[in-house]
Amino acid sequence: MEGKGTYTFPTKTRYEGELLDGMFHGQGTLFFPNGSRYVATWKEGRAIEGKYTFADGLEYEEEDWEYCDGYDRRFYTEICKGLKPAGRSQLTNRIPPREIPASCYDTGDGFYNPNTRVIVDYNLKFLRNADDDEHDWIVKTCRKGWDEIVGYRENPADKYIKSNTNSSKTSSN
Repeated sequence: MEGKGTYTFPTKTRYEGELLDGMFHGQGTLFFPNGSRYVATWKEGRAIEGKYTFADGLEYEEEDWEYCDGYDRRFYTEICKGLKPAGRSQLTNRIPPREIPASCYDTGDGFYNPNTRVIVDYNLKFLRNADDDEHDWIVKTCRKGWDEIVGYRENPADKYIKSNTNSSKTSSN
């Protein structure tokens, strides 16, 4: 294939642009299923230079990347639209946050079921099996599809003091 064309991968990622000998060559854009895109100059199938733009419009900057660094942990939508009032937490960059199936985790590219160790995309199609390292990372860091009521936990020292105070009152009578 030569000239301008479109190629769609089995993953639904789509390339639109110039081709030479069946390879990306010249100006072209990769469109990803999540809405992000990579606009690049290609040579013999490899990107020489390009710019990645996330689905929400955030452009990746290799130099001076300031989003989600050690100093500023706000979501991109919070940077653009401001912070929400106190008490209204923003859990993800997506407004409203994605609904996570019960007993699953949101991995950023799909849902993870720790019982089967399978990750499916947001359309519930198989992506991959999680190995031990990925499982541990997901369970430790990803948003889960259920609430855990933590609530107030009494300090064991307070319990000890109360029981001693009550027993000393009884023994003094």
